[in-house]
Amino acid sequence: MPEPTSCCSALGGYCDRCDLLVGLDGLRVTAVARDEHGALSVAVESEQAVMGCPSCGVLAHGHGRVEVRLVDAPWAGRSVTVVWRKRRWVCPEPSCPRVSFVEQDEQIARPRALLTARACRWAIEQIRHEHASIHGLARQLGTGWDTVWSSIRPLLEDAAADESRFDGVTTLGVDEHVWHHVSPIKRGPKELTGMVDLTRQPDPKNPGKDIVRARLLDLVVGRSGPAYAGWLCDRGEAFRARVQVATLDPFRGYKNAIDDQLQDAVAVLDAFHVVKLAIQAVDEVRRRVQQEIHGHRGRKNDPLYRIRNILHAGAEHLTERQRSRLAAAIAADERHDEVWVAYQCAQQVRSTYHQSNHTQGRVVAEKILDSFASCPIPEIARLGRTLAQWREAFLAYFTTGGANNGGTEAINGLIELHRRVARGFRNRENYRLRMLLIGGGLNL
Repeated sequence: MPEPTSCCSALGGYCDRCDLLVGLDGLRVTAVARDEHGALSVAVESEQAVMGCPSCGVLAHGHGRVEVRLVDAPWAGRSVTVVWRKRRWVCPEPSCPRVSFVEQDEQIARPRALLTARACRWAIEQIRHEHASIHGLARQLGTGWDTVWSSIRPLLEDAAADESRFDGVTTLGVDEHVWHHVSPIKRGPKELTGMVDLTRQPDPKNPGKDIVRARLLDLVVGRSGPAYAGWLCDRGEAFRARVQVATLDPFRGYKNAIDDQLQDAVAVLDAFHVVKLAIQAVDEVRRRVQQEIHGHRGRKNDPLYRIRNILHAGAEHLTERQRSRLAAAIAADERHDEVWVAYQCAQQVRSTYHQSNHTQGRVVAEKILDSFASCPIPEIARLGRTLAQWREAFLAYFTTGGANNGGTEAINGLIELHRRVARGFRNRENYRLRMLLIGGGLNL
């Protein structure tokens, strides 16, 4: 070409291509600079326009500009600062209480904001989907921790206060977790109760199939029935009436809350915790037999101690070598037969959840309920009595399409991940908002 081309068609004018690249609708780019650290500074302003006073509507007069610096989302790995040359206006009406005002656009940034609206959205998405820490985001934005959190916290608080996020919940899970490991005197109660939406939804990838997309609904202080019941009461009658299934671990406090507040819902005992109870019974039998025979805890050369991990595994997953080790350990002493019987009982509990259909699984479960309580092995008898106390909730698994607390445990895994990413939390409300965000409980 005979002459070099320029992005800007005229010196001192606006450039549509620069405006398109920066992407702040309603604002025009006037200058771009880069400092010695590589950070970008983009100066923008609005075009001349007629403006009326927000209070009285009288045509206002221009009164210069004021520069406002806003942290923007990073671009090409560089932190970006937007310098917004806001127009200042003066109202000529003597009786108007508003003497002067500055142009505002909440699509760009909230009044007195430190971050642009899109920087806030970018930070929220990084936390939610990329498991980013606030400190890491502050480093990318070229600002401080307090600036980032104080900018996005109001958005999270508004979303958490939106009651519409509780709409459509028909299956509700509950579980507890520990949110800090320091003295309760300094930081308050350690345990929180988390409520999770486990409602089944159509799978977009497999038409005709339903899947669970677990999302955290809330976190309340304490691990108790009143804590759960209080939260259910606060949700209102319409919410409670929609809940049809309530999953839980074998904790009587949560069961009492469900019975009091969700009278029409079916309580379902979580399958994982049922199997866990059976495995614990096997461990208790092994330890008792170990003490009775040897008079001490298991040591590395003791036959029962050497198969302690094999006893936790499903029989169908054992290799030939593991089967041989198990058989040899049981055959080493006839008193080991109690451990073998307990292991078979635990495998029978596991098998209830591995039948070809729920009808056959219920048949096996009913046999367990009818037989375990009379077992001569005290640990298995206690397991049978425990399951008998939870009979309805135990059998409800087979009549609710396999409802379980697996989604709740998955949310707990996300919570643990983000607590490690943040190196712990000191403020419980900050913790609640962060976990609601990453747990999908906020409509953002």
